[in-house]
Amino acid sequence: MDYKNAGVDIEAGYKSVELMKEHVKKTMRPEVLGGLGGFSGAFSLAKIKEMEEPVLLSGTDGCGTKVKLAMILDKHDTIGIDAVAMCVNDIACAGGEPLFFLDYIACGKNYPEKIASIVKGVAEGCLQSDAALIGGETAEHPGLMPEDEYDLAGFAVGVCDKKDMITGENLAAGDVLIGMASTGVHSNGFSLVRKVFDMTKDSLNTYYDELGATLGETLLAPTRIYVKALRAIKDAGVTVKACSHITGGGFYENIPRMLKDNTVAVVQKDSYTVPPIFDLMAKKGNIDEQMMYNTYNMGLGMVLALDPADVDKTLEALKAAGKVVATASSKPEPFVKRILEHFSIDRYFDEIAGSTMDEIAR
Repeated sequence: MDYKNAGVDIEAGYKSVELMKEHVKKTMRPEVLGGLGGFSGAFSLAKIKEMEEPVLLSGTDGCGTKVKLAMILDKHDTIGIDAVAMCVNDIACAGGEPLFFLDYIACGKNYPEKIASIVKGVAEGCLQSDAALIGGETAEHPGLMPEDEYDLAGFAVGVCDKKDMITGENLAAGDVLIGMASTGVHSNGFSLVRKVFDMTKDSLNTYYDELGATLGETLLAPTRIYVKALRAIKDAGVTVKACSHITGGGFYENIPRMLKDNTVAVVQKDSYTVPPIFDLMAKKGNIDEQMMYNTYNMGLGMVLALDPADVDKTLEALKAAGKVVATASSKPEPFVKRILEHFSIDRYFDEIAGSTMDEIAR
């Protein structure tokens, strides 16, 4: 009896590492010390000494049951982007710059080419967020999960000067919300997605005219990473007063998280175009509107609160950076009464969101 007969192939692990090296190498930053193979990843903090009061920010997350779609379609090279996005977007919400990322892959059986494909996506997410992929773990779990299945999670660390943190404490009545477009469903609510649609390869490969793509292509679209977009806003001299990453819980749960006490947001839901995948899900699954907005991002992956005087400058910065945005709206109407129930109603934001969701190249 040996370890391989027990279900763990050490040689496959070695091969996986060799295959992923070229992808990991592309993410390296000057601060990374050493390379792959050490017991820990090392990252120099010398540069942050220039900050007045550096604050480390951290985030950890996974892709939920979206990985099931990747397995059904046997397409594994983008799910890693989702894992990175879910972590670094949270760090960016606080005004931070992601520094490095580590991934964790648990699998029933280590297929080196598949593992390398997953890590390729992780590396791409790191490139999009300027984070170094300084470590990771691939754990083979025979008997715990089927051989063809895996799960993916990650952990990111970032930094911010305390004076530049986005906290929401300076929000004021009349501030404006700006929404940044999502690529679609992102990485939340896939348990409901999998109840609405048949999870077969034929079903996912079905082309829908209203989507302009197959169902699988639409649902697997990687979560948009907003790190560089937020950096462009900061570089334009704009102070973001509050920021919300619209993930699980949708508008109802995430927008209130960025608000201070006795403050509410008023969102005009018809001020931007909701992507067709959400309409398709709602109709096919007979899902009511409240549940949709309480589960999905509905086309806005990040929402910012700004001084009204900074709206034009923000939109110009985002467009110059080639980011998808939703523009400001001048006539707000209450969109969710339930949001108001979470807070004492004395203040409102004039609000957002936008006239276009046209895709702009990243």
